[in-house]
Amino acid sequence: MQSQATIPPEYTLLERLLAAGKTVSTAESCTGGLIAKRITDVPGSSGIFPGGAVTYTNEIKMQLLGVKADSIAKHSEVSHTVAAEMARGARVRFGSDYALSTTGYAGPGGGTAEDPVGTVYIGLSSADGERTVRLCCPPTDTREHIREAAASCALQMLLEALS
Repeated sequence: MQSQATIPPEYTLLERLLAAGKTVSTAESCTGGLIAKRITDVPGSSGIFPGGAVTYTNEIKMQLLGVKADSIAKHSEVSHTVAAEMARGARVRFGSDYALSTTGYAGPGGGTAEDPVGTVYIGLSSADGERTVRLCCPPTDTREHIREAAASCALQMLLEALS
């Protein structure tokens, strides 16, 4: 039997959401569906995961998730504001109890002086509102590592909210 420390967070998340009768959806940009993949890799995930969306362009973020054009213009698509609006939009669109979102610069290009490559904003939406965190990976990290770190951080963020 695996120790609690070695159990991937998506397994614990499935257990807690099933026990609570709750669901989670996703809205992903830079992670490209990795959070949804990790959740659906777990047997029984259909009981807690109604769906997710990969919203890579600003137009799709606005059309599918209801992200405001003003938010993108004022804060950029890589921001706390847009991560919160993406998460809220996914929760409403998929009718879930919780939603996770990611928007960031996984590299190797992109980034700004304020938000360099390796910056990812992660959103969590619930009936209580939205929370966001800013993840800062070294810009020298690989694209794959940044995306994996963001997915793990998002899953952990929801686990902490369920505790």
